[in-house]
Amino acid sequence: MQVVTLAIITMLTPLPAKPAHSPVVRRDAVAVRVALDDATIVAIFDAANTADIETGQLGARKGSTQKIRDYGAMLVAAHTGARQQGRDLAKKLGVTPTPPNDDQSAAQHAAAMKQLRGVSGKAFDRAFLEHEIAYHKAVIAAVQNTLLPAIQNAQLKALVIQVSPVFLQHQQVAEQLLAAMGK
Repeated sequence: MQVVTLAIITMLTPLPAKPAHSPVVRRDAVAVRVALDDATIVAIFDAANTADIETGQLGARKGSTQKIRDYGAMLVAAHTGARQQGRDLAKKLGVTPTPPNDDQSAAQHAAAMKQLRGVSGKAFDRAFLEHEIAYHKAVIAAVQNTLLPAIQNAQLKALVIQVSPVFLQHQQVAEQLLAAMGK
């Protein structure tokens, strides 16, 4: 079972063969133009961190082993810090986070959380780790391929670059925990 909250991230997955200055994205196989200004990127950054805080809280509560619970707690701590850094910077810059039009991320995250809440024990651990691996892969790809190239403010770009290695670390830890579970 794989549960993935990717609404914001999939909304930002570029279609091939389009100029970098005009982000065209795929959403349910339909091309959509998304204006990626710094206010939108701040909103995406905040929403992505908030989603993983909530997922991490669930993992910290429902994990069947201490390692899974510790991983969930690590997600909560790291993403809470990153989210606060983003909010502090937005306030300093006078940027009001503006989610993308037709943003379905909250609904898709709620559906993923419902699915995760519906399993327990080792099945939860596996679904949770698979979710985290896929989520962090998608976030990393969106940051590298779409968000970073669109960021105009140097301080915002520096923050996103600073926290990016943490996303990779979270993915790698989830992969290690999943591998340790076996089949």
